[in-house]
Amino acid sequence: MAEIVKMPRLSDTMTEGVVSKWHKKEGDQIKEGDLLADIETDKATMEFESFQEGFLLYIGVKESEAAPVDAILAILGEKDEDISGLLNEDNQKSENISDELKVEDKKDDNIKYSEELYPNQTNNIIPVPTHHNRIKISPLARKIANAKGIDVNNIEGSGENGRIIKRDVNNLGRNKILEDVENTNNQPLSQMRKTIANRLSESKFSAPHFYLTTKINVDSLIELRKGLIKNLDTKISFNDIIIKAVAFSLSKHPNINTSWGENSIIINKEINIGVAIAVEDGLVVPVIKNTDQHNILEISEKIKSFVDKANNKKLNLDELSGNTFTVSNLGMFGIDEFTAIINPPDACILAIGAIQEVAIVKDGELGVGNIMKVTLSSDHRIVDGAQGAQFLKTLKTMLENPLLMI
Repeated sequence: MAEIVKMPRLSDTMTEGVVSKWHKKEGDQIKEGDLLADIETDKATMEFESFQEGFLLYIGVKESEAAPVDAILAILGEKDEDISGLLNEDNQKSENISDELKVEDKKDDNIKYSEELYPNQTNNIIPVPTHHNRIKISPLARKIANAKGIDVNNIEGSGENGRIIKRDVNNLGRNKILEDVENTNNQPLSQMRKTIANRLSESKFSAPHFYLTTKINVDSLIELRKGLIKNLDTKISFNDIIIKAVAFSLSKHPNINTSWGENSIIINKEINIGVAIAVEDGLVVPVIKNTDQHNILEISEKIKSFVDKANNKKLNLDELSGNTFTVSNLGMFGIDEFTAIINPPDACILAIGAIQEVAIVKDGELGVGNIMKVTLSSDHRIVDGAQGAQFLKTLKTMLENPLLMI
């Protein structure tokens, strides 16, 4: 019997997915565990394996197309099985939803116009002919046209008896926008870029951010890194050591390792540090679980693995979830300092700048030192200034005396 394969929910925040590649074609026999497609979610592109067996009778979402979660992704069944009933049932559901929307629009069309509804409209109002030349327009459409300064005399109504309704005004506005940008190239938003926009906008406008910056002398850190590379015979980055120091500092300041819970502050028992990694489509943040329990070499190996997986779109959902704190490092790009937007559900994010060789005064004498600026972005609903400052003080101590971590 034919079965529908629905667009899966591959992340907790996913609302729709894009099929970036089909690994099977219609008519192919599918076994349980076979790789069906690569699906681009809001967090990463993931491989989707079949949980069912049968022949691939129908592909519901073509490559590069988007579909909401639970939409028909494919249909599996017996060879040459009739699936028209399943498709008709799905089409009927879609038509019912469409009819409901039309009813709502019809309600808007049937509202009788009354000048008393808008007695004080004076600014940017386009006069409408009266008497026998009076234009038929719904109140909502008139209100939108007035707000946008659109001349309704130039609109052809699509409502009953040529009545101008909301969509006519909106379509005119959209067409004008298209005319204005016809000489530009529009790049469709990827699922990842949509999620970055939504999540960071939500974070920035819902969480009151404040920022604390400190300078850290990393002369000793540089020497430690050289020693580790020599003795371990592998490349250790500054970021690897910084993340270890952050994990240690979070263990001393659990109030930083928290999340906003609407009616409570969630104090996370695990220290799971997210590492921001730039990829072609945007940004991914894989998570080192229980970071405080890993040594520097283990942290380094995990980050290398994350970078490789991120570039090849092989990160899985578990690797992209569970963060309690995030580190974003732009030092390798020569950025002196910056402020980062908090990565939900974290209370804080640490922005790392480049190491700079500068003149410093040490023990009353002028010399040359290596300075790195770090900035802590905090959610003021959870973290206060003094708490953030204490955390940075501990982190500064660890990085200026890195042997304390060894």
